[in-house]
Amino acid sequence: MKLFFSPGACSLAPHIVLKETRQAFKLEKVDTASHTTAGGADYYAINSKGAVPVLELENSERLTEGPIIAQYLADKAGRTDLLPAAGSMDRYRVMEWQNYITSELHKTFTPLFNPDLDSNAKKILAGVLRKKYEWVNAQLQSRDYLLGKSFTVADAYLFAVTGWAKYVSLDLADLKHLQDFLARVAGRPAVREALKAEGLLA
Repeated sequence: MKLFFSPGACSLAPHIVLKETRQAFKLEKVDTASHTTAGGADYYAINSKGAVPVLELENSERLTEGPIIAQYLADKAGRTDLLPAAGSMDRYRVMEWQNYITSELHKTFTPLFNPDLDSNAKKILAGVLRKKYEWVNAQLQSRDYLLGKSFTVADAYLFAVTGWAKYVSLDLADLKHLQDFLARVAGRPAVREALKAEGLLA
């Protein structure tokens, strides 16, 4: 398999899942500004949406959308700790979190990276995002991870997306339960491996 990624982007989440499951894969870096790969290919020819991640399978099929790639990888590896069995309530709980992170956190961050967006509009959006993180912080009050004691694909996604806060001046430092969660995830060997591979950790 091959994962097309951009350092620190949402592609970090499936990268972490690949490391957690110890599946064989190659990495190919994508310049999201020029939409070219490290090998010089036109990335639009690989993914017409122009976004990372893309997972190229052994049969050359390509899968897009981070939460779906994470689901595929966990199922392929038979890792019901990362994504519980189909039909179980715990699986729906992970999917519930995946959907929340996608729609409420990930997509609220997106306009904050737009240089053309008015600064006042960014301030309003950052306030909205801060409120969402206050809710997440409350959910983590008595949990190591989003579902309790077990690390899942949703934790990888929340970790990846929350890493963007420092780039848009969103201060989350006072959200203790969230910060404890981030430190806990960052300490996982597979997460450290993924961060190092992306040049985000010395």
